[in-house]
Amino acid sequence: MERKNLYIDFDGVILDTITPLYNDYQNQNISKENAKMFFSNYPWENIIDDKYIINNAIDDIYEIINSNKFNLAILTHVNSINEAVLKINYLRQYFKDITIIPCPKEVSKTKMIHTKDSILIDDYAGNLREWKQEGGVGVRFNREGNGKGFLTIKDLKEIIDMF
Repeated sequence: MERKNLYIDFDGVILDTITPLYNDYQNQNISKENAKMFFSNYPWENIIDDKYIINNAIDDIYEIINSNKFNLAILTHVNSINEAVLKINYLRQYFKDITIIPCPKEVSKTKMIHTKDSILIDDYAGNLREWKQEGGVGVRFNREGNGKGFLTIKDLKEIIDMF
């Protein structure tokens, strides 16, 4: 059986960095004009941390790897080189041999890799819509089960039985 290419998003899927990031953004009353600077200069080391792991995501990734059903990579948008380095170092603590693809926030994930017939697990429906338009399979990660029209999982390991 041929292994499928599987890409997993980082923010909102592996770690809940979104909640503290946007709380800080709103609490500081940052204008839209200054948003890019805020996200680029954000102290990511404060939120790329085990305390933000979502639903045993690290253990689930090990299960996905051990299923031998997928060519697995982490495909994550980044706002800065510092954020990319912190995410890579974080993931390397757990996974010595996994592909990690940092994608500049201004670039669609579909432009970073070959999407046709590849699976993307992402919490953001906008990324999944682009993915589907390029011939990929979008799976929405959502803890409440709201798929917004996409296949939906609440735990990463659910992907094993879907494909």
